[in-house]
Amino acid sequence: MKQLWQRWRAHRESRAVARRAIPEPLWQLTLARLPFLTARSTEDLAELRRLASLFLDEKEFTGAGGLVIDDEVAVCIAAQACLPVLRFGLAPYRGFVGIVVHPDEVVARREFADDDGVVHAYDEVLTGEAMAGGPVMLSWVDVSESGESADWGYNVVIHEFAHVLDMGDGEADGVPPLPSAEAREAWIRVMDAEYASFCAAVDAGDATLLDPYGATGVDEFFAVSAETFFVMPKAMRATHPDLYRLLARYFEQNPAAFTSG
Repeated sequence: MKQLWQRWRAHRESRAVARRAIPEPLWQLTLARLPFLTARSTEDLAELRRLASLFLDEKEFTGAGGLVIDDEVAVCIAAQACLPVLRFGLAPYRGFVGIVVHPDEVVARREFADDDGVVHAYDEVLTGEAMAGGPVMLSWVDVSESGESADWGYNVVIHEFAHVLDMGDGEADGVPPLPSAEAREAWIRVMDAEYASFCAAVDAGDATLLDPYGATGVDEFFAVSAETFFVMPKAMRATHPDLYRLLARYFEQNPAAFTSG
């Protein structure tokens, strides 16, 4: 029965890949736009392209504010979204369908109640947002500049899809679903120590490799760490070796072996 199901799934995926095949010129344009991908092995890029086709087949893109979602936009997002799940496939992304792309950053109205029950309202500028059950919201300006922003460890697509992975167990707490209690304990031990050290550095005004926004919560720390892990891996391995090794085990990838940043 298991072999039958595996054959059925493989057949279904092959049909989806054929249906949403990415033309070679468009794939080469996407790689040129995202230079942190170009040093990857031929096998990695082939699998990334296959997963991107499956992603395009499963997700629904919506343009907001007059933005038209063409193939260039969709493939650029898909390639980056699939990078974190290169080794374990799209199953962690099956809990949502929608991806909303705005032309630029958006302003969201927020409210919170303080300890006295007084409600405060404020505006928050967003370049991306991942919500439980979807959709994922992205700013196209930030997505389109991912090649350049990699130089300072910023990638809005990887950031938001790291949040999706984090919420895989129902809570955005900086701890994605892990295979065992022991693995979870090991994760928390390293992540909490790294987060505490990072927050101390930010509070002291020290320059940090990781985006200082990660100090706002351990969930954001995981997301900004994932960004830097994929787009500036050698710098991260040198600056945060324990954190790098933790993410390398989780993602089952060693991007520092391929890239120069």
